[in-house]
Amino acid sequence: QICLSLVKLLFYLAHSPLGSIVLLDFQPRQFVMVDGNLKVTDMDDASTEELSCKEDIDCTLDFPTKSFPLKCSAVGKCEGINEKKNLFNAYRYFFTYLLPHSAPPALRPLLSDILNATGDLRYGINETMRAFEKVLHLYKSGLYLQKRPLLLKDYISLKGFRTVEGEDYKCWPSYSHLGCLLSIHSAEEAAAICNSQSQCQSFIITQQRTWTGRPLASFQSSWTDLIPDTNAVVYIKRSASSGERL
Repeated sequence: QICLSLVKLLFYLAHSPLGSIVLLDFQPRQFVMVDGNLKVTDMDDASTEELSCKEDIDCTLDFPTKSFPLKCSAVGKCEGINEKKNLFNAYRYFFTYLLPHSAPPALRPLLSDILNATGDLRYGINETMRAFEKVLHLYKSGLYLQKRPLLLKDYISLKGFRTVEGEDYKCWPSYSHLGCLLSIHSAEEAAAICNSQSQCQSFIITQQRTWTGRPLASFQSSWTDLIPDTNAVVYIKRSASSGERL
């Protein structure tokens, strides 16, 4: 969410009515999240000036660990230097820390491609925006889910009940520090996640939604403490309930 919001902001800056705008003091502390959107707190160090040049050698974009040769345009300006400077700063301050983590395994190669392409400045902001929108579409639609055996049949569902909330086993990347709370596309995906975790014996799909509209599911190591909840459904592994009276 943070990276996508940042890309949308940089897309606007690259195509603003004033021309391509560069953030000269590009630091994480210069941004805040407001209603799920990343915003710049200080525009004092923003500029629309692009570096003047006479030949390509005048257009090297230097960073502490990398340098990029750019082209000198016919009008004597370094082509796209403001856009590329913003994008590489987004890569080194945000993408490298946030993109490799917390995505479903099937989407990680796509995010790795974005990371590598922006780190080498092979992508401009337009290509980066399209790549992020593709990942978002796959994530929201569930199209990233690979065909696999249906696992939900291995669970008993109890409508009108949920498990007692409390501290349980933890997983990554959980939305709660007290247990294992993950976003899912469907109950079938939740069953696959539960099957992949040795501690998991049951899960409940909550009424909570993430910023993409996906529900959150709470995965738990037991199912015995059930309480009535008309809006809930708890799913229990048949193997866990065998020999027990429901």
